[in-house]
Formats: sequence, C-alpha cells, structure tokens
Amino acid sequence: MTISQATQTIDQLSSEVLDRFKTGFAGPIFSINDTDYDSERQLWNKMIDKSPGLIARCTGVHDVIQAVNFAKHNGLVTSVRGAGHNVAGNAMNDGGLAIDLSHMRAVLVNPKSKTAIVQGGATWADIDRETQTFGLVCAGGVVSDTGVGGLTLGGGLSWIRRKVGMSIDNLIGADMVLADGSYVHASQSENTDLFWAVRGGGGNFGIVTSFEFQLHDLGPEVMFVACMYPREVGAKVMKWWVECTRTLPDEVTSDCIHWAVPVFPGFPEEMQGKPVTVLAAMYSGSAEEGQKVLQPFREVADPLLDLSNIYPYAGVQQMFDPFLAKGELYSYWKSLYMDDLSDSLQELIIDRANQSPAPQSLISIRNLQGAIGRVPSEATAFGERGARFLVSIDTMWVDAERNNDNIQWTRDFFKELHQHSNGQVYFNFNSDMSGSDDLAKDSFGPNYEKLIEVKTKFDPENFFRLNANIRPKG
Repeated sequence: MTISQATQTIDQLSSEVLDRFKTGFAGPIFSINDTDYDSERQLWNKMIDKSPGLIARCTGVHDVIQAVNFAKHNGLVTSVRGAGHNVAGNAMNDGGLAIDLSHMRAVLVNPKSKTAIVQGGATWADIDRETQTFGLVCAGGVVSDTGVGGLTLGGGLSWIRRKVGMSIDNLIGADMVLADGSYVHASQSENTDLFWAVRGGGGNFGIVTSFEFQLHDLGPEVMFVACMYPREVGAKVMKWWVECTRTLPDEVTSDCIHWAVPVFPGFPEEMQGKPVTVLAAMYSGSAEEGQKVLQPFREVADPLLDLSNIYPYAGVQQMFDPFLAKGELYSYWKSLYMDDLSDSLQELIIDRANQSPAPQSLISIRNLQGAIGRVPSEATAFGERGARFLVSIDTMWVDAERNNDNIQWTRDFFKELHQHSNGQVYFNFNSDMSGSDDLAKDSFGPNYEKLIEVKTKFDPENFFRLNANIRPKG
C-alpha cells in the first residue's frame, strides 16, 4: 500500500470485511447508526465536527493491534484518540477509522522507584489521583482532563516545568504499536531512535499504549498564586513579570495571562467579564516557603481579585477545568516561542489583548527556561529549548457564526508575533499548520532531518499522518 492508497473510507468496505474485524475486536465499535455515536465522536473543541465511519474503542494492546492491521490492510484513513483534548481535532476523521484509547486509563505507581506506568488513554487527573496517594507528582498538564498521550508526545508543559523539565524529559519508556502492527518498547536502551523521536515528535511514529514516567516528591499542598489585576494596569503587571522572571528560582513556574473574569458562579457578578491580566504561579517545594517567595506576585498593583492560597496539588491541577470544559467552546489556537519580550512586543500583546474578539479567549505567556533549557536541543526530538517564553493565543468563543472572525483575528495576531520569533511553535497549542511554509522545519530546527529519517524507518507509508505531520522520504 502506498500513501496515496490510504484514502479509503469505511463505506467502501464489504459487510464481510467489517464483520471479520468486529469479531476479532474485544471492545465496542460504534458506527453512524448507533445511539451513542455522536457522544463518542465528540472532542474537546466544539469547532471539530468529524464523522468517522467507525470508532473502535480499544480495551488493550490486542485491540490496538487489531485496529491498526485492519486499517492498514484496507487502506483506511485512520486517526488516534487518547483523551480527545487536542485543539486541532486530529483524533477524529471523516469516513475512516478512529482508534480510540480513551478507556485505557490505568495508572500503576511504584512508590519505591518513584515511577508510574500509564496507559495511553489516561488523563492527568488519573495520574494525579494515583501519584498523590504517595506524595508524588508527574510533570504534565495544567488542565486535569487533558490526555497524557497527546500532551506528552508534543512536549508537555506543567506547573513544575522549570523544576523538572517537560513531560518528555521525565519519560523513561514507551510501549508502542507501529504502523506494521508490531509491538515494541522504546527507551534509552531499546529502539533508541524511536524513543528520541517520540519525545517531542508527536504521534507520527506509532500508537503509545503505555508510558513510563519518573515521578517527583511534592504535595499534598502547594502554594499557588492566582492574582487578577485590572487590565488598566496590565502593561505594568506584564513588564514587572517579565523582569521578575529573570531571577526566579527553578522552583517557581509562572504565567502571565490576559483574560477576562469568567462569567461563572463564584466570581462576583459585578466583575464578571471585566478584562484582567492574571499572574499565576506555583512553587515546587514547601508551601510555607512558597508563600514568602511568591508574595511579590500579589503586590504589583491593587488586584481586582486575589485567589492565591495554599491548595492541594490536585486542586491546582483542576483549577482551570471549569473554563475549558469539553464541547462547550469553539476554539482556535496558535503559539510561538519568544527569546524575550521587548517593550514593543509587550505593547503589541497588550493592544491585541484589548481587542480580543471574545471574553473567553486567553493570551497566555508561559515562562520557560530552568530545567527545560538545560536539556540539550539534540537530546530529544523537541528541538531548540533556549526561548524564555511561549506566547499562546488561545482564542475561544460561544457563537459558531463568529468562527471566521475569530480564526482570522488569531491568524493575523500570529503573523504579527511571527516577526518577533524564530518561527518555532508548540504543536500542542496549534490548531493547524497554516503560517510559514516551513512551520515544522522551523519548529524542529536541526532535528527535522533526523525526524524524517526515523519516520521513514518506522512509518514509510505515512500511515500516521493525521497530526503535525512529518512526511517520510519518497
């Protein structure tokens, strides 16, 4: 089968072929006539409305292998869903096969070795629940119902990222089903080229059925800052934060977020919808020490709301969940890494924040470096790690009639930001590949050619291509 042949849809297959697949598959299989079909195909992003011919909900490795072999043999368009939280909606397709891991969610913690084996459909809430039982945490996710698989394969930015690095920096090994249906393990001692590629190269190389992570001591309580300043002082707050991040210890991970007070129970009604600049930060260490270190974040100006406190670690992980609920918002995101934020760039960001087309939208600026920057760029597929900041335009809205306006606003803003960057994007926060013709090449840098080599070795026909795709040679 060649790449061009892998375009068949389910409705082109005979009933006999479909019956053979269903007979050998342990989990449920949903088609368009099934009652639960629409709920099964729903993803986090309301803007994604794709209708696979079949959704095969896997119960384990056997089902994953069966699904891959069935799709490969019949030349089917194929997508893979972990938790379905990816903003680009790559987990579904139209007419083909969706291989669904969302019910493979087991988490096995070894408190002695401080490691965890996590199935490919788990969410970060699943991990947090199990690891915190032993006073341990895993580096990944700031919204708890985000899938472990997609976030990790794309890098993985957490509230402890400056202390321990990205999710991929804490990945010990991965069990995978490849495009030829084979089952392999990838680690520093086995299939090392594949292990290098999955740490940042996305879902290009196979389906990860389980991850093994190194864990870290933290919790059960941590100090977390969530201070909302009125947008009128947003420029002052952002400028202070940019300078402050130059000297912060690795224990502090922080974001500057241009947003609006959510229209949500618990927030004072008179403040709901008011534009704000939020300083959010967590201290990876003693909660009491964190109170002292993070106190300046609460004193930049007079806050509109200050939700800072000592919280359970798992509570911090779930803090943003209500505002990013599945299937409630139309979303279109773009992101770019920035070596620094000059005064003129800060002015541009504030200006665009004040022109935001929807109050649900966020302009999130994440401080990086720390442990992230100490990993050599060639050590993983992820690429260059020298940027101080990641600017993410997380455009979200409630009215489908505003789709085109919001998408265009985001693309225009992205184009302006691109002039201040080296073109490297964070694919987990990227709705599509529009922008530079060399978006993938710009993002992976010198690692791009090696990624093509690994892709050609393990997926020469580009079977796994519904992703931030790296095309194999030929």
